[in-house]
Amino acid sequence: MRSLQWLPTPLAVLSVSAYATSYLDAEQVRQVLFPGVAFEQVQAVLSPAQQQAIAGRAGVPVRVAQLRLWRGAGGELVLVDDVIGKHDRITYALGLNPDGAVKGVEIMDYRENYGHEVRGAAWRGQFTGKTSGAAVRVDEDIRNISGATLSCRHVTEGVRRLLATWEIALRSQGPKGVAAPHG
Repeated sequence: MRSLQWLPTPLAVLSVSAYATSYLDAEQVRQVLFPGVAFEQVQAVLSPAQQQAIAGRAGVPVRVAQLRLWRGAGGELVLVDDVIGKHDRITYALGLNPDGAVKGVEIMDYRENYGHEVRGAAWRGQFTGKTSGAAVRVDEDIRNISGATLSCRHVTEGVRRLLATWEIALRSQGPKGVAAPHG
């Protein structure tokens, strides 16, 4: 009878660092962007034609047709969106004044191991006042952060896409008339 021999075998070790931080929820982000303003959630779905027009204008695809959108009493808008950083999602909010100019950008959830510097006020502040007519491109009118290149690029692309969404699907609705956009 043969005896069983135990031989040392190399173990493959998979190391995955999990780094996820939630900074703000949807209600908190609305109050940070527009203190004291009352908001209502608006159901809005982009038509295929709008998605195509937005992608053409922004230079990045529309991944989700359903908008996460809140409208303030004076026509302020808050849109919540996700982009992929290097490997995982970054949830951010874009606050738009009634004229479509950026009031602010807030990082709500950051799930990447690196690149969290995009949460810094100085970097996010570069978007303030931008409109759909601005370039909104890293190394043009938005500076990059070394070590956070993909996070910078993808959040910037997301903001550019949401500005195009405002221009194509939300602008014509007027400050009080944002509703389910039609294409």
